[in-house]
Amino acid sequence: MSGQTAETLYFVGERQVEVRREELGPPGPGMALLATECSGISAGSELLIYTNQMSETPGDETIDRVSRSLDYPLRYGYCSVGRVLAVGADVSPELLGRRAFAFVPHSSHFLVAVEDLLPVPEDISPEDAIFLANTETAVNLVLDGAPSLGGQVAVLGLGVVGLLTTALLAEFPLEKLVVFDRLAQRREAGRAAGATWCCDPGDDEAIAHAKATLAGEHYQGADLVFELSGSPAALNLALDLAGFHGRVVVGSWYGKRQASLDLGGRFHRQRIQIVSSQVSTIAPEHRGRWNKSRRFEEVWRWIRKLRPSRLITHRFELGQAERAYALLDTDPGAVLQVVFEYPQAGA
Repeated sequence: MSGQTAETLYFVGERQVEVRREELGPPGPGMALLATECSGISAGSELLIYTNQMSETPGDETIDRVSRSLDYPLRYGYCSVGRVLAVGADVSPELLGRRAFAFVPHSSHFLVAVEDLLPVPEDISPEDAIFLANTETAVNLVLDGAPSLGGQVAVLGLGVVGLLTTALLAEFPLEKLVVFDRLAQRREAGRAAGATWCCDPGDDEAIAHAKATLAGEHYQGADLVFELSGSPAALNLALDLAGFHGRVVVGSWYGKRQASLDLGGRFHRQRIQIVSSQVSTIAPEHRGRWNKSRRFEEVWRWIRKLRPSRLITHRFELGQAERAYALLDTDPGAVLQVVFEYPQAGA
């Protein structure tokens, strides 16, 4: 097979994107060429790129192939599903026509090492499959958080990762699951995901009620808090919600933004723990039993159960990328998940 022309999204400056045509050569040894069916925007990290708030290094070593530099212009994105059009001479032809997920930037076609492809089970749709990365993050967060029987748990931030994490937590025998987001649509989605109480963190009366909800005769505050809002200011609320020896698991990537923390008397007296959770690695305490293959098996199982494509609110073609990112930037209350569709897939 000769080369393939691809249309690829580039971030070229602050709040500036463009689609460029690129020539891809035929797949070499160990490689495959795929036509993209759909790709999902990861709003948290991609808005940091779009608004020029990214930190100096990418947050995930497993997807460093996306871009080795975060300087403009750059390609970005890591939730793509496509079908295999061609493979290298040393690759089994049985892969041809198969649907697979890859951690690659938004593009109509892409070349990728076969070892980096994750075949999509036949009973999972491409629109559900693009949630693999976010569902993997949610699974990893729950593993790191280790919720307990009868636990009091809070989730701050109900973007896609926050909603998927809430849905997973709702499967545990918790006493209470309290979730927080400023956007009414997301709070409603949190309620549908299984939360016992949904709260606007900008409403002082609602915050007071949430704290009362997380309090009992023998405990004051949450056993476990997940900070997934992407807002550094939310960390202080997370600390305020945690009870004695409570754990705050931080899954947000803040980029260049700094978190100013109140680590005064209550933080020390309550022995509160702040824990980082990042999906590119598996926590040392789990590595004797868990590896990435086992985690992916668990992710596919939860995708089957949750059917996360229900979170898709907007679909765009790649040529409409400017509209897609402007919508995420200026009207987040209208959006849960934005997806790029590629009508030419397989052409």
